[in-house]
Amino acid sequence: MELTDWAIFFALVPILLFIDLKLFNKGEDNIISFKHSLILSAWYIAAGLAFGLLVYSHYGADRAMDYYTAYILEKSLSLDNLFVMSVIFSAFAIPRQYQHRVLVWGIIGVIILRGVMIGSGAALVHHFDWVLYIFAAILIYTGARMMLMKDDDDLDGFEQKPLVLFLKKHFSFTSKIHGNKFFIRREELETEERNGIKAKYIATPLFLALITIEISDLIFAVDSIPAALSVTTDTFVVFTSNIFAVLGLRALFFAVEHIITRFELMKYALSAVLIFIGGKVFYNGFIGHISPSVSLAVTISVLAAGFIFSMIKTRNQ
Repeated sequence: MELTDWAIFFALVPILLFIDLKLFNKGEDNIISFKHSLILSAWYIAAGLAFGLLVYSHYGADRAMDYYTAYILEKSLSLDNLFVMSVIFSAFAIPRQYQHRVLVWGIIGVIILRGVMIGSGAALVHHFDWVLYIFAAILIYTGARMMLMKDDDDLDGFEQKPLVLFLKKHFSFTSKIHGNKFFIRREELETEERNGIKAKYIATPLFLALITIEISDLIFAVDSIPAALSVTTDTFVVFTSNIFAVLGLRALFFAVEHIITRFELMKYALSAVLIFIGGKVFYNGFIGHISPSVSLAVTISVLAAGFIFSMIKTRNQ
């Protein structure tokens, strides 16, 4: 049955993307409105929740609870990812009408990279049980660090970060936007910009933003994948919940980009959840057992409290 469910999942993902890109979007370079982004976000969230019902019907309540816990956890961790995306677009001066194109390809790349990382992580845990405790320790450390970190840590002067400087040093990039193109021919450059460039094709700032977003997601995955594997080591549950959460990132970005600064207290809620999930691994391994339903209830309650108190504290913004 699991093989059939994998087939359903891999058939469903391109269908969701096709409906999104071909039916919901009117043009390649359109600016997605707030209302439109809310509809898209609801579409992807509904699909993710519905897939959880399939997990429930085929594998039972405990596995479905693990799916929903991992899904909600990854969706919440994505808030930080969205904030970094906003910083990247600002740093490279990417116009709003082209941000959609960057994020579409970014999400496709994220799905592939996450799949590789989840498969590798799950294989490690299955062959070496003690690796799970390392993941749990990473979560506890990450939660504590997040709680103590200032809001603007690691975000100032993003264009001067080592990653960006490395890319600019080793690859040929134009300094100007050339429509929605990731690459242009050398002949398309202005004369003064062409001097010193020998490459036949030159990347634009759109491609630089795309690569930076992809690598940033890899960095975030170091936290989110151990979090999912600490909820359950079931590869099917971890992979499907993670990908369904990531699929709606693009739509969610346009829905929350203008109000993301209002999620002021969410980092404390996320910190508490990460510490709880990490602590649960050690508790289950050495003391007793915390059921999936309790994990889901705690995750939802803490994150909901963080959201509500954030909205109350920033209500005048």
